[in-house]
Amino acid sequence: MIKYSILITTKNRLEDLQLTLQKIAHLLQREDVECIVYDDGSTDNTSEFLKVNHTNIQLLTNEKSKGLIHNRNYLLNNCKGKYAISLDDDSNFITENSLEIIDNHFKANVNCGVIACRIFWGKEEPLTFHTNQVVQRVSGFVGCGHVWNLKAWKAIPNYPEWYFFYGEEDFASLQLLKKGLEIHYVPEILVHHRVNVSERKNDKDYQIRRRRSLRSAWYNYFIFYPFSIIPKKMAYTIWQQIKNHTFKGNLKATLAMFQALFDVVVNISNFIKNSNRLTKQEFVKYSNLPKAKIYWNPNE
Repeated sequence: MIKYSILITTKNRLEDLQLTLQKIAHLLQREDVECIVYDDGSTDNTSEFLKVNHTNIQLLTNEKSKGLIHNRNYLLNNCKGKYAISLDDDSNFITENSLEIIDNHFKANVNCGVIACRIFWGKEEPLTFHTNQVVQRVSGFVGCGHVWNLKAWKAIPNYPEWYFFYGEEDFASLQLLKKGLEIHYVPEILVHHRVNVSERKNDKDYQIRRRRSLRSAWYNYFIFYPFSIIPKKMAYTIWQQIKNHTFKGNLKATLAMFQALFDVVVNISNFIKNSNRLTKQEFVKYSNLPKAKIYWNPNE
């Protein structure tokens, strides 16, 4: 019987995917594990490679890209496991007994809908795996390393595909809060996200990443936040962008901000359709939760 579904969506990153599958190969040998890879229209022979070299993996393909969020929704709605493990094609578990920790935590915490893993970002593994961090309830989780109790997933709406990329995790986090379900940061589960964060500022996708990051945060304001809170939050985030980027001559970040504001205007109808507004009491509760643990620093 399948208990754990490992879900990976990928596009034109065969080398990264190969390494991820190599790192988790010991998990794929288990009878209670299924691994599903969704190839979103790759042109680098990803699907062909998987068909030949990984016959134990279920492969889904799009001839033309349908986007990360579409793929994640499909995977979560069609996998067979009790728990769904979401990994990026460039992330992998470091912790050897991750599956047992997942099972034990969900059994002991019936209100936990999502486990947020401890994430180390960097091309190489950290020099130490030790941490003094402890389990705690948090406000959100990171896409490259988290685990769903699928009962919780089925209790909320799908990720919104019109977000396109970024922000869907916060959308789900707020939906969980409305359902009285929790997100737990479980630092015992360490995930390696093989990305050099500093290099992202210089890559060709920097401006579009900033645009999507800003707009998704603003989307969530308009869908979930009490009306009285929205003007103050919008003013503060715009001022922070101007102070930290525009005044320092960062043209790409400034353009991204204006593009994100345009996206907000054109999606007003989507805000109305998806509105699930927090009460003031719920908003205070959410605001007082520790923020999502995005980056783990071994020196902390």
